[in-house]
Amino acid sequence: MTGSTASTPQRTTGGGGSPWYGRARDVGIRVGGLAIAILIVIIIFTALSKPNTFLTWLNAMVVLRYMSTIAIVALGLTLVIVVGEIDLSFGFMYGLAANLISVSWIMWGWPIWAAIILAFAAAALLGVVNAFLVTIVRIPSFIVTLGTGQLVFGLTLLVSATATLNPAYPPPGREVSRGEVDFFFGLANQALPLNIPMQGIWMVGVAIVVGLVLSRSLFGFRLKAIGGNPEAARLARLPVVKYKFVAFIVCAMLASLAAMLDFAFIGSTQPNLGQSLLFPVFAAVIIGGASLSGGRGTAIGTMSGALLLAIIQDGLALLSVGAYLQQFVQGSVTIAAVVLDRFTASLRR
Repeated sequence: MTGSTASTPQRTTGGGGSPWYGRARDVGIRVGGLAIAILIVIIIFTALSKPNTFLTWLNAMVVLRYMSTIAIVALGLTLVIVVGEIDLSFGFMYGLAANLISVSWIMWGWPIWAAIILAFAAAALLGVVNAFLVTIVRIPSFIVTLGTGQLVFGLTLLVSATATLNPAYPPPGREVSRGEVDFFFGLANQALPLNIPMQGIWMVGVAIVVGLVLSRSLFGFRLKAIGGNPEAARLARLPVVKYKFVAFIVCAMLASLAAMLDFAFIGSTQPNLGQSLLFPVFAAVIIGGASLSGGRGTAIGTMSGALLLAIIQDGLALLSVGAYLQQFVQGSVTIAAVVLDRFTASLRR
């Protein structure tokens, strides 16, 4: 027994050989690389855009607001990808949440707090359905969420009757309390110092919570363990099913949160809301260093990816380039991020 014990390799807990050190180094390299990429992109757009247009405080706040929507949804998707699954339904849930709030509030006469609860309850239900089909029925998450996303979109068209709604200008025969309108719009339109968008505050709050969960909690450790090696997680009797349920539910509910904030900021809803979110949200997560094979992902990485995409989108808009070039640039950035992910993964083996 003694000889066997002596010959067993001992797992290190600190220094350059520890798993923690390796993960921290990988995150540092990815975030550092993203910081350099963001700086380069800022320099390029500053040089190409008209004077006093791109590198201004006002434009920076525009970037922050656009980034907030992407980041809030992407932080939820990060949890799903870390646990080793994929969710394609979050964009459709975004649209359903916004339309459920507007229709139940404006058309059905519900109080605003009840309308918001309805949207989040629908999100939780979608997360439960997705997780059930993935973990219990054992259908691949790609297929499940592709299908449920289409079902949710159909429900959105049914609920909204393909109408555009604005609580400040309700349809004839409908009345909305002015106090409720002011309260709801205030969720995303508070006058903050330096014109900082309210959505940026919400984004920081969500990022702190998700960051602490992933890096400082037992839940986050187990989430990464399940995504990194599902079979080992089952042998270790980790609650795999429960953790996947939580990840899918949180992803859907954060999509609803982003939808509520955007509705409050813009002031109106449309049936096709959220469909354009699929690419930038996925891109932000992958650019931020999350692995499509599971087990890896950070809040700071996702935030950095969202910031890079927001800057690129804003810079291209200021340059008034065609939509084709915007799609080309964003697609190229995403492919480059996946190539980088595969390359760094091969180095770690």
